[in-house]
Amino acid sequence: MTIQRREFVAALATGSVAGLAGCASLTSDSDGGSITGETLTLTTTSSTYNTGLLDELNAPFEDRYGVTVDAVSQGTGQALETARNGDSDVVMVHARSLEDEFMREGYGVNRRDLMYNDFVVVGGPDDPAGIGGGEDVVASFEAIAESESAFVSRGDDSGTHTKELELWDETGLAVEEFGDWYAEVGAGMGDALNRATQLDAYTLSDRGTYLDMQDELDLEIHVQGPIEGGAELLANPYGIVAVNPAVHDHVEYDLAMAYIGFITGPEGQELIENYTANGEQLFYPEALSEDPNFRQYVPEGWNGADGGESNDSSDG
Repeated sequence: MTIQRREFVAALATGSVAGLAGCASLTSDSDGGSITGETLTLTTTSSTYNTGLLDELNAPFEDRYGVTVDAVSQGTGQALETARNGDSDVVMVHARSLEDEFMREGYGVNRRDLMYNDFVVVGGPDDPAGIGGGEDVVASFEAIAESESAFVSRGDDSGTHTKELELWDETGLAVEEFGDWYAEVGAGMGDALNRATQLDAYTLSDRGTYLDMQDELDLEIHVQGPIEGGAELLANPYGIVAVNPAVHDHVEYDLAMAYIGFITGPEGQELIENYTANGEQLFYPEALSEDPNFRQYVPEGWNGADGGESNDSSDG
């Protein structure tokens, strides 16, 4: 994925329920529509919840449809597991490999690209591993391990934790063999950042949560992601997936698709575009573009010409 700022299609009418691929349009009860259900359960990663973005997105959706969005903050792995169990109607997460697995197993339908930011490696100003300003994030991780500088891991099967393990895997080092310098907190991004401040440690953070909390932390960015010209390995795309009503027939599928349509449509994407903390933009909308990415429905690594998983449900 090449990070680039995508331009909105200005001609699209603000307020329309757009982005429902292959689905009939849905209207609110006030317009005489037929959406049923009073509560939409959304399981989502902590970065969308703790930054306040969901409050900005959910309030106008609730007003439009006269419903309540029950947002449950969990790591990506746990959010998807909750949905597998039928305890969620829609999932907003940021680990494409786990999303594709969820789709292949038949638990999710109608996945959409939603937005992106990136990951950054942060740590105390002393920078004991000497990684500041480095452009090679794998080499930076190797330097942290070689110097046995304190490192805080989410350790919670979240999207951030998944990315961190991918980066360690790129180094060829085994996390299981790390010493006491490597600490797992088993908690959300905010807890991990606070712990890194306490230990004067490095950690991997999504940019949005770091920017939202930076005034409370004694941490600075040492390795940038692609938004600031850093490694593409640190790209952090977010997707949204409806839970498959053919697997769990009690889920609020129509309401879930209305929600997906709203936040991937012009109004929702504009809210994402304009949402800031400490004067910084936290997320970048990706659902609408003058140059649409038609492959957003396709699993990573899929290639129809090679006889890949062309019947994967994420095509829909």
